Amino acid sequence: MLTWNSGCTNINSIMKGINPLNDLDGHDQNSVSGLARFWQRLPVLVRAVITGLLVTIVGTVTWMLAYPLIPAPWSVAFQAVFLILYVGYFSGHWWPRTTAEVRKESFRSVKMTGAVWKWSLLAILLYIVVIQSVNVVSFRIIELPMAKYEETYGTFQNFPLWLTWLIIIISAISAGVVEEIGFRGYMQVPLEKRFGPVISIAVTTVFFVILHFNQAWAPFMIIHLMVMAVLWGALAYASDSLIPVIIAHTIQDIIYFSYWFTGIVGRFEAQIIAEIGLDTPFIIWTLILVISSALFFWVVRKILVVRQ
Repeated sequence: MLTWNSGCTNINSIMKGINPLNDLDGHDQNSVSGLARFWQRLPVLVRAVITGLLVTIVGTVTWMLAYPLIPAPWSVAFQAVFLILYVGYFSGHWWPRTTAEVRKESFRSVKMTGAVWKWSLLAILLYIVVIQSVNVVSFRIIELPMAKYEETYGTFQNFPLWLTWLIIIISAISAGVVEEIGFRGYMQVPLEKRFGPVISIAVTTVFFVILHFNQAWAPFMIIHLMVMAVLWGALAYASDSLIPVIIAHTIQDIIYFSYWFTGIVGRFEAQIIAEIGLDTPFIIWTLILVISSALFFWVVRKILVVRQ
């Protein structure tokens, strides 16, 4: 566990490492030094948020451009190669070596004990149950905004089924990898070192929700986004690894892209309770939500104890 001072150094080093102006001389070097001093004066909260957002946006924009501009399946192949390079760099590999260690720390641990893996896999399963319960319960209270989903994901169904599934899988993997590295890694790690888990998870949750407000469906899923971010933040902190949250995020998005957002594997057609009244399925799903949420946090606490 690094100290607060090393947490600040992490963010400073990361920003220097991604700045290609470090090798300039003379006047340019003085300008860079001035920018570095300005950056170091910023609160760790500001630096962590900026760094996390930059890391996330770099990965997100790549797929946003590749999907419409490169014909499938070549766009899928391109994105797969990009993700390999993205993970390699932000996990601490390659140039510049001076920032390799801090990039590795921001990526969290890639090695977990057998016990941590076991409990983390259970947490992933419970997470999927929790978020699907949130979906069912919430979309029995408000109507599923299918038209809003189709504005964003309707083009998924313009391809042969096998290619649609490739696009769904690479989209889910991209979101899981990029958003977890950016938010639960580069943003949350330095905040954890300075403020502890509660504040760091709260901050990353706020910015995770904000980043998704460019989506047409976001106003209907604010609670969903908050639940996702809190649970992922707790699991990342407890396991000190991004691997479990990347897996959970990817599985969740495959379900969203294939069922809730597009109806490729079926549609949710249950009526809202305002029209038909409170029924047994709604009560059962509410109980599942409460119980699975409680079990999730119990398992997260177990992971923390086992790891320490």
